[in-house]
Amino acid sequence: MAEADFDVLILGAGSGGYACALRAAQLGLSVGLVEKGNLGGTCLHVGCIPTKALLHAAEVADSARESEQFGVRASFDGIDMPGVNAYKDGVVSRLFKGLAGLIKSRGITVIEGEGRVTGPREVTVDGTTHTGRHLVLASGSYSKSLPGLEVDGERVLTSEHALRLERVPASVIVLGGGVIGCEFASVWRSFGAEVTIIEALPRLVAVEDEASSKALERAFRKRKIAFRTGTSFQSVTTTDDGVAVTVEGADGQQSVIEAELLLVAVGRGPSTASLGYEEIGVAMERGFVLADERCRTNVEGIFAVGDIVPGLQLAHRGFQQGIFVAEEIAGLDPQPIDELGIPRVTYSHPEIASVGLNEADAVETYGADGIESITYDLGGNGKSQILKTQGFVKLVRQKDGPVVGVHLVGDRVGELIGEAQLIYNWEAHAEDVAPLLHAHPTQNEALGEAHLALAGKPLHAHS
Repeated sequence: MAEADFDVLILGAGSGGYACALRAAQLGLSVGLVEKGNLGGTCLHVGCIPTKALLHAAEVADSARESEQFGVRASFDGIDMPGVNAYKDGVVSRLFKGLAGLIKSRGITVIEGEGRVTGPREVTVDGTTHTGRHLVLASGSYSKSLPGLEVDGERVLTSEHALRLERVPASVIVLGGGVIGCEFASVWRSFGAEVTIIEALPRLVAVEDEASSKALERAFRKRKIAFRTGTSFQSVTTTDDGVAVTVEGADGQQSVIEAELLLVAVGRGPSTASLGYEEIGVAMERGFVLADERCRTNVEGIFAVGDIVPGLQLAHRGFQQGIFVAEEIAGLDPQPIDELGIPRVTYSHPEIASVGLNEADAVETYGADGIESITYDLGGNGKSQILKTQGFVKLVRQKDGPVVGVHLVGDRVGELIGEAQLIYNWEAHAEDVAPLLHAHPTQNEALGEAHLALAGKPLHAHS
């Protein structure tokens, strides 16, 4: 093609887009970064960061409410939502300023406005056309709804609306028992709301190992978070006090649940409509951009990263894909990303974290006789006893082979997934991990104890 404005032109400055921009600039490439909103995208402004700030506020509320069990006399006087929101927004603001400064310091050209692909490696923003030797599609995702379910932002909300609430609702129905639904259910219950989760699949967080789902369900029952699995949404009407949701159970019986608000948490869809992708010949499926293991689309010189590519819709997946594409363009021949090696965390109370195959998928892959699993209960872990959290570390491995799945349940176990993903991605055997020392007393020890047990030499666990 003719002389381009940039070596790399990126449409979207969310996790995948800005990571690609930063790495490409670091490698000496000229970068144009197109963004209609704020740098950082969904994750920073209306996703990962603000929701986790709410979850931390919820943890503080629980700590205050339950302080007497630790011999600490504290009073819990309620939730000040304007104060919670000020704390949340402050976290986002500081990270946003830091990101904006980082991007500026790397010499990246930020092109503000709504971009549309108007030709091969060409994006038009507000009537001005920009070109790149390589084009990276990173337009992110949006909160989905269901056919016939109208989101009004007042009584029927998406997660974006939920993040802006200035009061704690008395009662909430959460439609969707996946990660987003369970996290908001956990927050609102800690804040004092009555919560009911409606999930069409047979269990909460159904993508996780069945043991993890069951553990979360037990914990939610104990917290008096109601949930109905195997239950499908039929309709919603507004009432004087809120909403009335009609649902249908697995037995075909319909019932009505009433609450002040309905949160629609049925997943996220790819933001690709009307952006010109199909017009230039990019292969699509159900709105997603199809890309190979090297993030290449079917059109020469065009890559795709993040939530628009089928697979896990996680910020850290977007980061890594963005870095990968920058290095691919620079000719560094990076190693493709193993999707199963991407850590997954649900930041509810308790948390769920995992990497690799769950037990059912491992059986399907290697056969029932080709795997073995072991579960180490956090009841034997000193730090977990101190924190008064319950859960487990479950390991799945090929028989006489490497660990192919790590599954954790308990408060703060998301912080353990770093070592777990190293174990999976480096194809470690239990015998490789067992000799490694884990500081005492830490929850991290639970990973070591589980591997000791799997290696046939359990310490603080029954053989």
